[in-house]
Amino acid sequence: MNRDEIKNFLPHREPMLLVDEMVVNEDGTVVGKYHVRGDEFFLQGHYPGNPVVPGVILCEIMGQSSSLLVKEFLKGKTPYFTGIDKTRFKHPVYPGDTVEVTAHITNHRAMLFFIEAQAKVNGKLCVEATLSFAILENK
Repeated sequence: MNRDEIKNFLPHREPMLLVDEMVVNEDGTVVGKYHVRGDEFFLQGHYPGNPVVPGVILCEIMGQSSSLLVKEFLKGKTPYFTGIDKTRFKHPVYPGDTVEVTAHITNHRAMLFFIEAQAKVNGKLCVEATLSFAILENK
């Protein structure tokens, strides 16, 4: 999937759409990529002269990529984080990097989903977390 196809499932739009391409595999995993251009709003003051992608943005990239694992439930609904647990930041992400997220569902109850996700750059682990989110009807 490219950005335009992803927009058919996710409610996010620029500048908060943080997935450039995505593949949902038959084995129930997802691989999402985001290319850090360097002109993103979240890099403008984080940190001047040494821009680094904030950890919360990396979690959002993982969350957006993960939500496509349940794309069949998203029409007319919005995924909301309910938890970001066991998060470990291992390596910073810089402008010019391509963040590659791999994720899979570990459990779900009704419209509450639990996901294990990792984000890497050039095969090097940058962040890993257990994410949970609920899918709620749009108002």
